[in-house]
Amino acid sequence: MKLDDAAAHLEALGNPTRLKIYRALVRAGDAGMAVGRLQDKLKIAPSTLSHHIKTLMVVGLINQVRDATTLVCHANYDVMRGLVEFLVAECCSGNADDKDTKSAA
Repeated sequence: MKLDDAAAHLEALGNPTRLKIYRALVRAGDAGMAVGRLQDKLKIAPSTLSHHIKTLMVVGLINQVRDATTLVCHANYDVMRGLVEFLVAECCSGNADDKDTKSAA
């Protein structure tokens, strides 16, 4: 994942309402959740929910499909895994540099 993409994903998730929406969709699993159900569950006004869903869709964290008259949102698990992998890719890799610096001193 590119740095700019990771930053966009993290920026979108940096809003408490969007994070609540995203977490609810992650918990919903592959079935996703209808927008109306999401609204009822999280007690978010329709226009506010729509705004936040759009933001999450633009960065690719979620997608939305129409099932007859119902809009169903789904978490994009591939993007989520990519972001997590990006965040942990270099976990603790700086420790070797720290040890070398301490040994040389």
